[in-house]
Amino acid sequence: MRMHHILWPQGYLPGIADNFASNEVIHAGLDAAAVWPLLADATRWPAYYANAADVAFDGGAGPLLAAGTRFRFSTFGFPVEALVTECVPPAPGRPGRLAWHGWVEGDAAARLDVYHAWLLEDLDGGRVRVLTQETQNGAPARELARTRPNPMINGHQDWLDGLVGATRENDAGRALSDALLAAPRAGSD
Repeated sequence: MRMHHILWPQGYLPGIADNFASNEVIHAGLDAAAVWPLLADATRWPAYYANAADVAFDGGAGPLLAAGTRFRFSTFGFPVEALVTECVPPAPGRPGRLAWHGWVEGDAAARLDVYHAWLLEDLDGGRVRVLTQETQNGAPARELARTRPNPMINGHQDWLDGLVGATRENDAGRALSDALLAAPRAGSD
């Protein structure tokens, strides 16, 4: 099976950008369609990822992200403005893709430009692959690239682990609800 990759816009290619973080998990017993709703609804991020807060949308958009959606959130101590550039839900034989260009306003010492992308794809054997990668440009990005341990790698791993854990909890709750609805009720014949 061929694994897919992130589609990078010009100026944000890993190895050329000032900082790059890549995190990936593969889990059995989940599929991309189960993971997608928790990722595509940005208002749910703070419930499973402690490094996301203050999610808000412009122009009545949200809570589901879509191509062209303008939103903002706080992460890694930065107030990030963002514009969704890619949003394709997973479908049979096609990975889900979500990406945004984010920025932090400021002068040359404070300006930060990022491209954050996600890929969710089903693999054989009932497994799902969740890949998130981010490139960054600007003085804060160069500083983050020199920091050890790398806060972007560690933070994004927490995001992946939280997303998978929340998906499992969501699936367990849905399975219990379905079982309760299907169970015969006392006194009903």
